[in-house]
Amino acid sequence: MTDTVDSNGRLQPLILPFHGKTPQIHASAFIAPGAVLVGDVHVGPKASVWYGCVLRADTNRIEIGAGSNVQDGTIIHVDAPDWGGTPVIIGENVLIGHKCMLHGCTVEDGGFVGMGATMLDRSVVESGGYLAAGAFLAPGKTVPKGEMWAGMPARKFRDLKEGEDKHALMGSAHYVEEARAHAAALEEFDCVQSPADFRTSSSTGGGCD
Repeated sequence: MTDTVDSNGRLQPLILPFHGKTPQIHASAFIAPGAVLVGDVHVGPKASVWYGCVLRADTNRIEIGAGSNVQDGTIIHVDAPDWGGTPVIIGENVLIGHKCMLHGCTVEDGGFVGMGATMLDRSVVESGGYLAAGAFLAPGKTVPKGEMWAGMPARKFRDLKEGEDKHALMGSAHYVEEARAHAAALEEFDCVQSPADFRTSSSTGGGCD
């Protein structure tokens, strides 16, 4: 599977319809090249889905709320309702760290999911809840507001300290700005290059003629 390329030669994410459902992406959202979105995916205003992510909504829906970010390498999937599956609902201003795995779960507004964490079906991170990096949240478990959960399986580790419940909000604001910067850089990138184009003895790197 390769990235698609637009008429100006710029790399694009792979957006695939499935069973009559096509990903719906707000005009202000950022979807990075190399990301794959399939089926009933909805991405809200100023949300971002980063390089190497896969959002596969082939049997249920995936919603990414306004201002939320799904960071590089994360995989999100769902099961069909007749299998007892539930959609993935990511609220507003949520931070999903690098290389997470989310399946049939919910992260409420302002929730935080650390790098490499796993959430399984019907699990929930409440608004202001914090799932630590590398944690495994078992099916049906809930991380309450104001708590940090960690471990495999994830359990309460401690109450959040003052201000920690705002980490997702601060991270989301940062990623909105990062998304703007990356989108602008991609607009300037007006040709397709191979890795060989950057192998040079000079310090200037590759470039387009």
